[in-house]
Amino acid sequence: MEYAEDDYLMISGIQHFKFCRRQWALIHIEQQWSENEHTVLGELMHKKVHDPYLTEKRSGLIIARALPVASREMGVSGECDVVEFRKCDDGIKLYGHRGLYSVYPIEYKKGKPKLSDEDKIQLTAQALCLEEMFSTQIKEGAIFYGETRRREPVEINLDLRREVKHIFQEMHQYYDRKYTPKVKYSKSCNACSLKEICLPKLGKAVSVKTYIQQMLNTEES
Repeated sequence: MEYAEDDYLMISGIQHFKFCRRQWALIHIEQQWSENEHTVLGELMHKKVHDPYLTEKRSGLIIARALPVASREMGVSGECDVVEFRKCDDGIKLYGHRGLYSVYPIEYKKGKPKLSDEDKIQLTAQALCLEEMFSTQIKEGAIFYGETRRREPVEINLDLRREVKHIFQEMHQYYDRKYTPKVKYSKSCNACSLKEICLPKLGKAVSVKTYIQQMLNTEES
């Protein structure tokens, strides 16, 4: 199955979905958004990295920033923070460049390595898009964390690949149904930028739109 471009979802949404399906639905289906210190710091870091007009070339290395990527198979599109094309003996050809190159995606995050897999899932999603676009195989990428100032290598293994494809299928199902899951409160809710919109402690808001309508009806009566 291949998706039409009009049906593409945002690659970056997979991290929201993995963290909290309700958070993803509020942002991507109900178009709700709110900033906090975490989202602002993350945005500032990405602005420093993202310059689609800046491509560095060094000896045996080409660095592309804010590289647009997409996958017809998974029905997603977005940007890679950084992709390094490294000269090698067994790789792909790049237009306008001599030799063969491997493809190495790098995702930038403001904090430090997590115990959970959200960041690895997002990087793997980007790698799968790059594989489809360049007809190649990517065995490894990396995540650069602003707090530690280090790259953390990530093996693009079979388990991550399977999970990414499964999550995107589920995301498309939610999006097609316009389905926003009910609240499931946890301690993670306290750090979420959408907690004042989601209202997790209510525990039973079906959707933000429904809640707002209920509040308006109460004020009018």
